[in-house]
Amino acid sequence: MRRILLPLGLFLVGIGGGVAAGLMLGNTGSLASTTGGDPVAGPDSGIADTAPDTQGVDEGDQPGFSPASGTTEYVRLNNQFVVPIVRQGAVRSLVVMSLTLEVDAGQEDVVFVHEPRLRDAFLQVMFAHANSGGFDGSFTESLAMAPLREALSEASHRVLGDIVHGILIVDITRQDT
Repeated sequence: MRRILLPLGLFLVGIGGGVAAGLMLGNTGSLASTTGGDPVAGPDSGIADTAPDTQGVDEGDQPGFSPASGTTEYVRLNNQFVVPIVRQGAVRSLVVMSLTLEVDAGQEDVVFVHEPRLRDAFLQVMFAHANSGGFDGSFTESLAMAPLREALSEASHRVLGDIVHGILIVDITRQDT
């Protein structure tokens, strides 16, 4: 009897959680249907239309972030970054990250033209961060992420110059083996 009740109970809890999440998110489904794709990134699934004005944002609030002087856009890099964590000669974990760049309006094409160089620069930063133990322990704490954010920002400025106003880490996951 327990073999039937436990999976059934978990199924019902999962369905209830999904319904509750859907109700809390409200009416985001209609946005996806009107834009023709992802409600955040729009139909191109790589670029959001425009960002809200950044007035009132303090540069000290987020390392590597400087307020834009005009309208900005968010450019999602196409592929995730996979960083192996090597300890004692063996891969112990994998860190998977997705990044979005905040750039001056109309500069998304520049980002995509330079994406191979940008990805290389970001991977160098991430590998150095991993080798220094930056992804060990509570790696998502604000103080632990600050050096990574700053180094990613510096790398983006080396490749793209001053069109980049911020680096957003939109997803990060560590899979231990």
